[in-house]
Amino acid sequence: MSPEQMIRTAIPLVKEVGAFIRNEVKLFDRNVTDLKSQNQLVSYVDLTSEKRLVEGLKAITPEAGFVTEEATTERNRHAEIVWIVDPLDGTTNFVHGLPVFSVSVGLMTNGKLSGGIVYEINLDECFYAWEGGKAYCNEKEIQVSKAASLEDSLLATGFPYYDFEQMNQYLELLKVFMKGSRGLRRMGSAAVDLAYVACGRFDAFFEYSLAAWDVAAGAFIVQAAGGKVSDFSGEDNFLWGKEIVAAQPHVNDEFLSLVKSHFKR
Repeated sequence: MSPEQMIRTAIPLVKEVGAFIRNEVKLFDRNVTDLKSQNQLVSYVDLTSEKRLVEGLKAITPEAGFVTEEATTERNRHAEIVWIVDPLDGTTNFVHGLPVFSVSVGLMTNGKLSGGIVYEINLDECFYAWEGGKAYCNEKEIQVSKAASLEDSLLATGFPYYDFEQMNQYLELLKVFMKGSRGLRRMGSAAVDLAYVACGRFDAFFEYSLAAWDVAAGAFIVQAAGGKVSDFSGEDNFLWGKEIVAAQPHVNDEFLSLVKSHFKR
């Protein structure tokens, strides 16, 4: 099965799980939420969604390995085919009734990202791409924006919520971006942030302390849409390195340079 076939086959499953999550919004009681670690919430919705995704993806590719947020199946990132799954990216938003959360499913083949699906549940927008193809949202091709400069750009980030060691550098960088762009947004779902870079709603995004399941699908979609993705050093260790910069090409160098200068090694 090619990456295109796997992604196309997985899209209905992702949407089905998204529909389950959407329905649970009406029934959810945040008092049943558990705390995994500082400011990291998990609920039965996360766990049930992940189990459904894993079961469905195993039916598509029985030989696949998995890297999943909630570890409902054994993690194995070294198989020939690997699905990287975040069943509910934006759990805190979901718990508090804020309508920005998504299902994120990335595909890796032979150790390399080769596909991704980000389903923004509330707007019913399914972003996806596969190796050798274009990027799409609901079957319409998408591309990154063409803003000529950072000052003409709308930027996105994610606030640190458990790793505060680099808080001062982060806040200083926010000051620079606040003064030198059209504004900053914090949506609360890295997968959505990346999907929005891919379709041109945001011009650039950065965040640290992210896991592979937060970024795998969205990062691939950004690249398929013509954008650039790296870690804070400009290298390609964004999947496992817990930091990511994603931007459209016209502003990437300037944006990345500012991130580098504030997060020096």
